[in-house]
Formats: sequence, C-alpha cells, structure tokens
Amino acid sequence: MSGHDTNDLGQPIGLPVSGEFPRPTPPYTPMEGHYCSVVPLDVNRHTPGLYRAFATDTDGRNWTYLPHGPFDNEQGFDTWVRATCMDADPMFHTVLTGDETPVGMASFLRIEPAAGVIEVGHIHFSPLLQRKPQSTEVMYLMMRRVFDELGYRRYEWKCDALNAPSRRTAERLGFTFEGIFRQATHYKGRNRDTAWYSILDSEWPRIRSAFEAWLSPDNFDQTGQQRQPLMARSQEQGSLGNTEFHRHVDRD
Repeated sequence: MSGHDTNDLGQPIGLPVSGEFPRPTPPYTPMEGHYCSVVPLDVNRHTPGLYRAFATDTDGRNWTYLPHGPFDNEQGFDTWVRATCMDADPMFHTVLTGDETPVGMASFLRIEPAAGVIEVGHIHFSPLLQRKPQSTEVMYLMMRRVFDELGYRRYEWKCDALNAPSRRTAERLGFTFEGIFRQATHYKGRNRDTAWYSILDSEWPRIRSAFEAWLSPDNFDQTGQQRQPLMARSQEQGSLGNTEFHRHVDRD
C-alpha cells in the first residue's frame, strides 16, 4: 500500500498528487528503438505480414489466451483487424523489425487520462519475435512513452489467471502482482479469472535503468547472444526479478 498523510482530524489520507490532469492522450505515432519499432497499425500495409508471421505458430498455442483467433485464412484475420483494431481505445500497434517486417502486435487500452492510468494488452508476439531482443524492447518503448513522455501514474497488465507464461512475464518485466478478480469476464465460451499487475511512476526509474542496461548493444556478442541476462542487470539495479523477456506473450 502507498504511503499516506494524516489530516487535522487524525485520519489517514492519501499523499498529494502532482501535475496537471487529465494527462495527455497517447499520440498515435511511432516508437523507435535500436532493434525494432512499434508503429500505428496500418491495415493495408501490415495485415498480410502479420498474418504470415502469426501463421508460423503452427499449433495455434499463441491464440489460447486471446479472446480472438486463430484465423483460418488471411481474409478472416483482415476482417477482424478492420472491425476491432481501428479505434482509439484499444490503440493497436504493429511491431516491425529493422527491415520493416511485421512480427507482432500490442496495444494501449483502458486509457484514462483523467486518472493517469493506462493498460498494455492485446499483446501477440509471433515466433519471429519470440526469444529476440526486440521482444524486450517493445515493452520498454511502450513503458517509456507512458511514463517519460506522458507522465502517467500507473501502468497496468492483466491476463487470464491460468496463463502462467503471461504472469511470469509480467513479473520479469517489473510488474507487481495485485490480486485475482474472480469471474471477471468470459471468452471463447469459458470463464476467466483475471490476474492484475501494475508498475507505478515511482518504480519506473529503476526498472528503466535495468531495461536500458540489458538492451545496450554492449550486452550482446557478435552472434546476438546476451552477455548478461536481465536477471543480472536487475540485481545490479534492484529491479525486475528473474530473467529476460524472450518468451511469447499472449493476453488481452
């Protein structure tokens, strides 16, 4: 629980909040990194490549904890993207490699400028993105926009409580587990208990330092292998917990 003050009546009250509200709405502009870029989703340019990238997941396990998919053909995927991914919230982005190949998706959602709260979700990284430095950088770039550029107070991550890989990833990225909301929703004809995680603005500086140390080109050898895992960097920085974010994430 956050700290508190005490009023003249001896009652505990929340600490003062600084800055102006509402915080800015996230701009729909590219986020450029060293290993990849995270750009506004362009249906005509990105959908064919995204479908091909997701099709490399041959057994469809990447779709299990998403509320949509898998799709039998590109037309079905294109129809879903046009119907679902064009609004301002969720704000969908495409992950591009250095040669501008689409390899994954992620979004900002439940955007609340008045409260300074935002969630990351609809994360779907294809096998072409998994186990690559780009997968870590995507999350870093999105966090940096939320905290450094927009000044939000809270960054949320929610997933099916049964989605163990997503829960491990949240913890590896520095999110704090806050509890499980039982029967929070349903999808694909089944119940979903939802696990909640968050990062606060006060925690971001040390988490950012751990990310930046791990993402430094000096941390990779000539074959692209990490010299030190994020675990070692996080221990140095006092952040992030256990190992690098190289696994696939699928959640909403």
